[in-house]
Amino acid sequence: MVKLIDAMSVFDIFSRFVLFPFLILVMLVSCKQESIDNVDVADKNSVELKYGIPVQDYIVEQGSIKSGDFFGELMYAAGVSNNRLQDIISCSKDIFDIRTIKVGNGYEFFYEKDSLSAKSDAAYFIYERDALSHVVFSLKDSIYAKVVEKEIVAEKKYAEVVVNTSLWNDVSEAGASPILALKLSDIYAWTIDFFALQKGDSFRVVYDELSHNGEFIDINNVYYCEFVHNGKPYTSIMFQDGDKSNVYWNEEGESLRKAFLKAPLQFKRISSRFTYRRKHPVYKVYRPHTGVDYAAPTGTPVMSVGDGVVISKGWGGGGGNTVKIRHNSVYTTAYLHLSRYAKGLKKGDRVRQGQVIGYVGSTGASTGPHLDYRVWKNGTPIDPLKMESPSVEPVSKENMEAFKARCAAARSEMDSLASLRYVKAVMELL
Repeated sequence: MVKLIDAMSVFDIFSRFVLFPFLILVMLVSCKQESIDNVDVADKNSVELKYGIPVQDYIVEQGSIKSGDFFGELMYAAGVSNNRLQDIISCSKDIFDIRTIKVGNGYEFFYEKDSLSAKSDAAYFIYERDALSHVVFSLKDSIYAKVVEKEIVAEKKYAEVVVNTSLWNDVSEAGASPILALKLSDIYAWTIDFFALQKGDSFRVVYDELSHNGEFIDINNVYYCEFVHNGKPYTSIMFQDGDKSNVYWNEEGESLRKAFLKAPLQFKRISSRFTYRRKHPVYKVYRPHTGVDYAAPTGTPVMSVGDGVVISKGWGGGGGNTVKIRHNSVYTTAYLHLSRYAKGLKKGDRVRQGQVIGYVGSTGASTGPHLDYRVWKNGTPIDPLKMESPSVEPVSKENMEAFKARCAAARSEMDSLASLRYVKAVMELL
C-alpha cells in the first residue's frame, strides 16, 4: 500500500509540474501557428473596410479637433459647399449635435481619388464621438449621418503588482493599463486609503480589458482582486445581488461600500497629518491641526465622503472657502481652502456620497493649493485617517450560497490564469 501511494504521488507531481505545462505549451504553439495561417488566408482574400467604406478607393487624412475649430469651417476646408453643408446639418440633427464636437477628439476625411490619383472633394467625414463610437457623415450624392459603434473585444486578463514607487507607475511596469489603478481605487475607496499605500503592498486581480483593432480602450469588469495593504489582505468579489447598486463584496459577503469614503479626492499626496502640535506654515506658531491636508492641483474636484446635509458654505477665516456637512447625529465633515464651490451648492442642500462639492484651492491662510479635510465625531475632532466606517447591507441570505460558489470559482480562475501566465513566460524564453 505504501509503494502504491508513493507511486501515485510521483505521478501526481509529474502531471502537475511536467505533463500539464508541456501540454499547454503544445496547445499554445499549435494555436499560434493556426492563427498565423488564418491571417495569411484572410489577407489574400479580404477587402479592407473602415466604417463600412472601402479604404483603398479613397485618400484618408486624419486630424484632431483643435481649440477654435468649428464643424462648418472643417467642411469648407474639405471642399463642401454652403448648400451641401446645410443639407448635412439638417440630416444629422437627430443623430449628432455638431456643436458638441470636443477639442482633442479625432476625425478622418475620406477624399475621392481623381484620374491622377490626387484627392478631390471629401466624400466622408468621420468624427470620433467617444472611445466606443464614431459618427459617419456622407458628404456627397447620398447625404446622411449615422453612428458606428466600434467592434470592441473584451479579453479577460490577470495582473500581479507589487508597490515599489507609486501605484500608477508600478501598474504600468507590470504590463497593465494605469486605468486599472483608478478602477481599484474606486472599488476599495471605502476600505483602503490609497494615499497611504506602502512599499511592499501588492495585489492580484482578474479583469476585462476592452480593445479595438488591438488598441486599448478601457478596463471594464474587475472580477476578483486580492489586495494586501500593510500586511492585511482585502479581497473583493464582483457579484450581483438582486437589484442592489453595490456589486463588490469581501469573502464574508460584506459590502466593500462603507458609510464614508476613505478620502474626498483622488491620487495626490498627504502634506500634513492630524496633530495637536504643528508649526503653522503661515502664522509660524505651534497650534493644533485637527485635519488632514491633501496636496493637489488647483481645480481638483473635492467630493463629499458620505451622504449628508450642507450646514455651512462660505468664508472660514484662515480656512478660506469652506463647506461643512452633517452626515448624521454622530459625524460632521469640513472641506477647507477651496478655490470655488460646486455650481448651485447652497446651505441646506442634501448631498450624496461622492458628489462634487467644490474644488481644491489655496484660499485663506495657505501657502499652496491643497485641501484641509476635517472630521468631527460627536462634536470632537478625530483623525480622518483612523475613522472607522460601517458597511452597508451585506449579501442577502437567499443569494449567499450562490455568492460562496462565485467566490470559489473566482479563486480557481485566478489560480488558473496565474499558471497560464507562468507557462507563457516560459514559452517566450524558449
